[in-house]
Amino acid sequence: MELTEQEKEYIRANKHEDISKLLLGAKRYPGLNVPFLVEQIASRRQIQGKLPSWAANDSLLFPSKISSEQCSSELTASYKQQLVSASDVLCDLTGGLGIDSYYFSRKVRSVVYVERFPLYCEVARHNFHMLKADNIQVVSADSRVYIEQLSPVDVFYLDPARRGEGNKRVFALSDCEPDLAQLLPRLLLKAKRVIVKISPMADIRQTMALLPGVLSVHVLSVKNECKELLFVIGREPVESPEIHCVNYKAADSSPQFFSFKMGDERDAAANYSSTVKKYLYEPNASILKAGAFKSVSLRYAMAKMHPNSHLYTSDVFVENFPGRIFEVEEVMPFSSKLAKTLVQSMPRANITVRNFPLSVEELRKKSKVKDGGDVYLFATVISANDKVLLRCRKAYFTGTKE
Repeated sequence: MELTEQEKEYIRANKHEDISKLLLGAKRYPGLNVPFLVEQIASRRQIQGKLPSWAANDSLLFPSKISSEQCSSELTASYKQQLVSASDVLCDLTGGLGIDSYYFSRKVRSVVYVERFPLYCEVARHNFHMLKADNIQVVSADSRVYIEQLSPVDVFYLDPARRGEGNKRVFALSDCEPDLAQLLPRLLLKAKRVIVKISPMADIRQTMALLPGVLSVHVLSVKNECKELLFVIGREPVESPEIHCVNYKAADSSPQFFSFKMGDERDAAANYSSTVKKYLYEPNASILKAGAFKSVSLRYAMAKMHPNSHLYTSDVFVENFPGRIFEVEEVMPFSSKLAKTLVQSMPRANITVRNFPLSVEELRKKSKVKDGGDVYLFATVISANDKVLLRCRKAYFTGTKE
């Protein structure tokens, strides 16, 4: 299985063309399998943003567009290397496109890639060969059966399929395949650790209750959008697992990190402010997903504005805050009258709603304020349960702290 030069040229020449038109024009290329090549083009488009090096490699193949949709990005796959050791033997029980297997292989001693679909295995063998990943063994088998004959390994990795009947997305752990809660005891007989990738829509605390032995949770975001939840599970449970919040602001920048323990967050007492101070802080998506609401307040010595708003304020600029920082220009008590006249002083604004009775769309409809510009408008509730609009601008560290 290898692309010919003619096939590669077709993919390069048509990478920006309309997919439907390419399929309709298949008769113009009697010597080419156009539906297959169009699938390659569609898959490359799917991964262009998250797997640029794979998309740019014209020797690689992609078994389906769906496999490209669910696969890890280069950033998140690279992060997973921190969870394993150079001496580990790792078994990836849900091989798929092979992104995670490949990036693990660049750190560990060896990888066993397991996938039940023969086509995926054939493509994986080809891609690993092209990428010179010669420490990966490809096995075509049902992982639930294969683990019984597998010799003990150091780590199992799973990314359970999250699509149900009719290609419908599912998020509950029991709806994914394989069912990790049922499989976990068998896995821990063969390995000391299990790393599982869960849907970013899953509830962290509910998932922990279903998976005894969670050692740590890693919440990965890219450009402030939560992409992956990683659960590292061991044979011996810990009393309070550590939660690691990671946000890659850009592919070429260092990520924002914030770690806390679930028990510390539960027992913490946050500091609240009855007024909005000079600076407003919005935690990144990973912190919000992880629920580190009180821990952030205490770590950075800033006041929370309301138990349910998850916005913070201070008079002193906190330079290394893991999120967005704004300078508050005006605090406006919210009313229907204010909403109707807002457009006169603020024709454009980037609107964010936190713990507010109106959605962004509803507030835009009432106010007629268009999207964009350099004004940031936060609609929220402060500690006295007062509804307010906060007019802000992005704040940047100037080198002197107040």
